[in-house]
Amino acid sequence: MAVANKTTARGRKQDRVRVACGQDYEVRYEAKKTGKSASAVKKAVKKVGNARKRVEKRLGR
Repeated sequence: MAVANKTTARGRKQDRVRVACGQDYEVRYEAKKTGKSASAVKKAVKKVGNARKRVEKRLGR
């Protein structure tokens, strides 16, 4: 049985639970999702860390 994809899901799953503040598309996504500005998302990440659940809680989602 041949394996078509050699990458595992482990890295992708870990990446989903974090907000990469250096990646503009992630900041824009989180801003749109919560209805806040990109600068508010960056401030929330700086305040509570990059865990997505904590950032969303801080932003009132």
